[in-house]
Amino acid sequence: MSKLGIAGNFAMTGCCLMLSACGQWSSAQSVPTTQLVTTTTTEPEVISASGQRSGVSTKAAQKKLLSLGFWLLTPSGKYDETTRQAVMAFQKYYQLRPTGSMNDATAFLLDKMEIRPQAQATEGTLAEVDKSRQLLFLVEDGITKHVINTSTGDDRPYMEPDMNTPGVLIRGTAITPVGKFKMNRERPDGWWVGDLGQIYRPKYFIGGVAIHGSQTVPAYPASHGCVRVTTAAMDMIWDSGLLPLGADVVVYGELN
Repeated sequence: MSKLGIAGNFAMTGCCLMLSACGQWSSAQSVPTTQLVTTTTTEPEVISASGQRSGVSTKAAQKKLLSLGFWLLTPSGKYDETTRQAVMAFQKYYQLRPTGSMNDATAFLLDKMEIRPQAQATEGTLAEVDKSRQLLFLVEDGITKHVINTSTGDDRPYMEPDMNTPGVLIRGTAITPVGKFKMNRERPDGWWVGDLGQIYRPKYFIGGVAIHGSQTVPAYPASHGCVRVTTAAMDMIWDSGLLPLGADVVVYGELN
């Protein structure tokens, strides 16, 4: 064979090797690869008897409470004080024991409930205070917008030091008067030292009796006569503009 023929064979062989190494005839590119797939499981938002634990169940309960009109700050899943108050309001309205916890009976009823609570008023914009159930209803144009846990006077005699006059004692009976009244004065900013203690952003409707924020709002009557709500609820009342000066306040019911 001639040198030219040998060189040609070598050239052809080299070309074939290049094609098998880099070209479309190579089987190296068809080797399958395995990819790891990461999956995450999201816990469903289902109302359950979760006590006072934070989590997705609490978030589901918060959303349902808000949709029904039982006010709380935000459906974050955190079981905060406004959530506990909203649960108590729900329990009181439906005559369950007001523990403030999501027990079996509360979770079952909340999950099934579709009907919003209703104040007595079906027209006007006003506040209703139900002393029997210890609930505050905020009504706008006849529609019950919010239901809030409250604590009114306990009808008992008291003797307390006057916070504004050292050495003087105040005697009285812790009565939240029944009747129809109007908002007649208010203090918009922060805490105020009343004669019987600190009150938050009060809205007065008769004498020294007001709807105001408090650091303690139990499930039972505990005030000197005022209508207590949480400070967060009082901020909402101010921000909503539902109870301006001149607004009606209706108080009814008897302590059980």
